Amino acid sequence: MENKGRSFCVRALDAVAGGMAVLVLLAGAAAMAWPDAVKAALPAKCVPWLLGVVMFGMGLSLRGRDFALVLRRPRDVAVGVAAQFVCMPLAAWAIARVLGLPDEIALGVVLVGACPGGTASNVIAYLARGDVALSVTMTACSTLLAPLATPAIVWLLAGATIQVKAWAMFLSIVQIVIAPVVVGVAVNELLPGFASRIRRAMPAFSAVVVAVIVAAVVAASAARIRDSAALVALAVVLHNALGMALGWCAGRLFRMDAARRRTLAIEVGMQNSGLAVSLATVHFAAMPLAAVPGALFSVWHNLSGALYANLVRGVGEDTPAPRKA
Repeated sequence: MENKGRSFCVRALDAVAGGMAVLVLLAGAAAMAWPDAVKAALPAKCVPWLLGVVMFGMGLSLRGRDFALVLRRPRDVAVGVAAQFVCMPLAAWAIARVLGLPDEIALGVVLVGACPGGTASNVIAYLARGDVALSVTMTACSTLLAPLATPAIVWLLAGATIQVKAWAMFLSIVQIVIAPVVVGVAVNELLPGFASRIRRAMPAFSAVVVAVIVAAVVAASAARIRDSAALVALAVVLHNALGMALGWCAGRLFRMDAARRRTLAIEVGMQNSGLAVSLATVHFAAMPLAAVPGALFSVWHNLSGALYANLVRGVGEDTPAPRKA
């Protein structure tokens, strides 16, 4: 009976984690329908704390050995991380110019582009029969570089039209992202038994937390979102698609095999959009629409990533089995 109960819990956790996109859609819809009630329950100031919980969960999934790939395959990791912080920011800048986005929305798109890789990308890389070890290492490395890279990119691309406080953003990313990840890694290394017990529930818990973050952001700007939803959605879809295409092309340019090309496409195209939402909420509160691209990106990149994995996993081009760390 106990085994049956445990099996049910495992299936329930998997269902919640796998249904993240649906949860986010429902949370966004509820926030649009009852914005005042959601704002009262979920003030925008809670967003950074919630993201910190998600990043702690990411840290629990990492160990020191996950960074060993940097020494064994430095070229692959360097190409991937460089593509992450070049392709997506430039794609954001180009989309903002081509679509003539208002400053608030353009800032939000740039924030998404300047962020490190998203944690869900590792699962998508596995489903797409990509190089999982490279995916994990790219996510970890881009996250550790984010305190320097993200403020610098936002300042370079948006600083001419909007006041960007790079040092304040640096401190925020250290507090919201780096500190929780480091604590998670430390717990995983020092208390492996405890970490293994709670790690199983973290993907499902993180899915719920991301949905809550999206609800808080959408509720805060529900009226303005209605006026600009189509434009923001178009920018988000284009940004994600262009990022995945450029990531794949970077892999092709450096003569990587199919598994690594797929991994670069996924890692470059899937961002830590929750961080973009948090930075917009904390540092650009006077421009509430800046948080909306990140919120919509949280929904879309999970859907597009799953679709991409389904499309490519059966393709026969020099596809090896997924690599393990």
